[in-house]
Amino acid sequence: MPFGANMPLPDVGSPEVFYVDDRVVACDGGDGGGGHPRVWLRIEQRQTFCPWCSRIFVLNDGAGDSDH
Repeated sequence: MPFGANMPLPDVGSPEVFYVDDRVVACDGGDGGGGHPRVWLRIEQRQTFCPWCSRIFVLNDGAGDSDH
């Protein structure tokens, strides 16, 4: 039998979703043992996600429309 063939997938839960007003956000994975080095993410369209922890950052309606 192949390794893991009858093993259930772990329940990792749903990723956290954060609604933000800026196109550039920082993510460090949060407090505790689940953290990671701080990374800066740019929201090009309406949302992005952290490649380290899968947190999702969604731009609030009307936010991020200025050039600064």
